[in-house]
Amino acid sequence: MPALTASQAHRTYLERTRFGALDGMRALAIWAVLIHHSALAQETGAWSRGFLGVDLFFVISGFLITTLLLRERDREGAIALGAFYWRRALRILPLYYLVVTVAGIYFVIASGHWEALKIWPAYYLFFANFLTEHIPTLYPTWSLSMEEQFYLLWPLVLIWLPPRLWGAVVLLGVALNVVAVSGMLRTFGVAPFELGPLWVHLPDATYAPLLLGAGLALMLHDPRGFALVWRFLGHAGMPFVGLGVLLALVFGLLPQVLAGWPYLLVHLAMTGWLATLVLREDSWLHEVLRLRPLVRIGTVSYGIYLLHLMVLHVVRLVGEPLGLAQDSAVFLLAYWGGTFLLAEVSFRHYERYFLRLRHKPLGRMRAARAGQSD
Repeated sequence: MPALTASQAHRTYLERTRFGALDGMRALAIWAVLIHHSALAQETGAWSRGFLGVDLFFVISGFLITTLLLRERDREGAIALGAFYWRRALRILPLYYLVVTVAGIYFVIASGHWEALKIWPAYYLFFANFLTEHIPTLYPTWSLSMEEQFYLLWPLVLIWLPPRLWGAVVLLGVALNVVAVSGMLRTFGVAPFELGPLWVHLPDATYAPLLLGAGLALMLHDPRGFALVWRFLGHAGMPFVGLGVLLALVFGLLPQVLAGWPYLLVHLAMTGWLATLVLREDSWLHEVLRLRPLVRIGTVSYGIYLLHLMVLHVVRLVGEPLGLAQDSAVFLLAYWGGTFLLAEVSFRHYERYFLRLRHKPLGRMRAARAGQSD
């Protein structure tokens, strides 16, 4: 079978309506998060970096959202901003607001922790990433706040700025993140400040993976950018190489504390691995990532992420009187299995109802959507 040329591979990439490895990648990401929020997590070593699952989610999200917007722009001649926000709201808000409301009622009102009442509204406004303390079980919402802030601003960049400036915005945003983490912005008089219960600042370089995923989408959409990436990452064996590089950086080559440039290197490795998986889909690793259990876990991973600390809280309440160790197989099975079951029920009987509304008038596209929902 003759090797694909870059132009042939690019046409295939643009015609692909679903990237088959991404649900499997989401499953790996949420597995890392579940380990991080369990008794298996450690302060050092390989079991200390489960938090990087969130960063992998960010890279995937930035890539998919940008790819969908670019393909809509090519197909329709413009990006329908209202329809984009409508679809995002239907995907994110129903379960998110339900979880925030239930957790607030339980921990603030029913448990009498009235001091937390001042921070509760910040969750509804997606400012959780600027909170210095959290309502129990709502800590993971900091990442959803960052995503929503990205979703609010990034489409405006693609609409208001000419395409020749898009890449510059990505590079500037990533550089600003790295500089902010190093504290150098104070040199220019830019410093964090308090706003009620919020501490407004650029947090650790966590906006960077969203921007890098978006930057990858920009490169692969353009024929010249695709050809450049294809030249270095287009071989069928590169998904294994990319995964190996990422694992080596995370578990061996970088210092224990990931901040600044080491953190950025991890994000670049994640972006490179994602590139190898979307350039072509004929590697053995694709077959693994397309296994049905992984695909299903990836499909309901949003619910798993939002609900897992609630399930953990309940399992702890039940397990403590029974003397159940939190690192025991029974405890972990109840925690992880219960989280998956609750997320599955949520997706089938709650979230899916709202997802069906995406194609109603405000969210309807005039042609079949490209890519896959995020």
